[in-house]
Amino acid sequence: MASFRSADRPVVDVVGLGPGDARHTTAATLEVISRHRHRFLRTEIHPSAHLVENAHSFDYLYEQADSFEEVYRQIVEHLASHAHEHGELLYAVPGSPLVLEETVSALRRRDDLDVRVHPATGFLDLVWAALHIDPVETGVTLIDGHRFANAAAGLHGPLLVAHTHAPWVLSDIKLSVDHDGDGEQPADDLPVTLLMSLGTDAERLVETTWSEMDRVDGIDHLTSLWVPQLGTPVAAGYQRFHLLARTLREQCPWDIEQTHRSLVPYLIEEAYEVVDAIEGLDPDDPATDTELIGELGDLLYQIEFHATIAEQEGRFTIADVTSAVHDKLVRRHPHVFGDAVVADADAVTANWERLKRAERSPDASVFDGVPGSLPALSLADTVQRKAAKVGFDWPDVDGALAKVSEEAAEVVAARDDDEAVREEMGDLLFAVVNVARHLGVDPESALRAAVAKFRRRFDLVDTLARERGIDLATSGLEVLDALWDEAKGQTSG
Repeated sequence: MASFRSADRPVVDVVGLGPGDARHTTAATLEVISRHRHRFLRTEIHPSAHLVENAHSFDYLYEQADSFEEVYRQIVEHLASHAHEHGELLYAVPGSPLVLEETVSALRRRDDLDVRVHPATGFLDLVWAALHIDPVETGVTLIDGHRFANAAAGLHGPLLVAHTHAPWVLSDIKLSVDHDGDGEQPADDLPVTLLMSLGTDAERLVETTWSEMDRVDGIDHLTSLWVPQLGTPVAAGYQRFHLLARTLREQCPWDIEQTHRSLVPYLIEEAYEVVDAIEGLDPDDPATDTELIGELGDLLYQIEFHATIAEQEGRFTIADVTSAVHDKLVRRHPHVFGDAVVADADAVTANWERLKRAERSPDASVFDGVPGSLPALSLADTVQRKAAKVGFDWPDVDGALAKVSEEAAEVVAARDDDEAVREEMGDLLFAVVNVARHLGVDPESALRAAVAKFRRRFDLVDTLARERGIDLATSGLEVLDALWDEAKGQTSG
């Protein structure tokens, strides 16, 4: 056999096996295959892979690597190493080596190899024939499904999306397109076509919708997506964030170790930091928005983190999360998305609760759905509101105020019994929350504000004492009261 090695670089002959079965593999490709002893396949999962006999496949890398980018990098490194060892080799890929083949592009960028790419029949001609369109006249844009959000950012279509080889790829594509809010066709109902097994006897076109495309049976490596027109352009921003969460989960040692349970403290902490940022908002100072933007982003990342863990476990994805809350909000707003008529915000709330009860089991408790992990004041407020909605409540705040006095007296009576006083203190706090609810005051926010006010004033007390050489620990109550009154007069609120 004649050597194909150039003077100073080993040769890599790259051929494409065509889009389907052996009928679409060219004679020229078969001739190049026959000339080589050292043969490599990107994947054996292709109808024409058997034409490359005695070949080494890289399928095992797809199981081992954390990302497609890593798979492609390792394939190129392996090919380069073997080419330098043997002088020349054959590398065969599905379809055409000139269309959406990352490994071929990477090979051609190397200056230590003589890479010779041989033309082959790709899947595009079969697509145009199946769809009965002229791609030039139609203005089709070809997109890699793995990079859909970034590559298709700002586009409306028509789009042909390749590498849609699994339901999760289609789910990610769904996530990258916003729901339409301008009266055009909603993304969920958008008609799309899945082109499956083109170039084989199993060839079929499945007409479906944007919301259902990842639920079609039989999605595999011979599946492409045809999108005639998007009602709204592809949103790249959130998808970049989504891909970042996945990358950190796959490559950061700390992120890799986390579980749903281990992240709970961070989720709670970020939620409270959002509250702090909201409390710090100044309507007259747009700069205070910056803190809230940052804290909302941190909280959003926690949600993405949990969804990414679930996605890796094969349980659900962020697309399922956004779809579930979207559908729930539509169901619970029939006055917006249906024929229901409401008079005011109170009617909206009543309708919301009625719809929630209808979704639950008939045997469900009034308190089902109340998270026990809520902060105690918020938990008390939520439980009281649930009971009030079924009629268990004081008619006005006077009854609730009287209950506070009653519970305070019981605390005094029980103060010599540790267990009893603990119980009575709980009843007193519960009664105070009831008063706040009747007055329309959020008890959690009210207490947080009171704590913040106390801290401001006591910090001033401490400052005044230090300026005057007063030791707070030994100064006595009369001195402390005087300092407190002075601090109170110097602080507002």
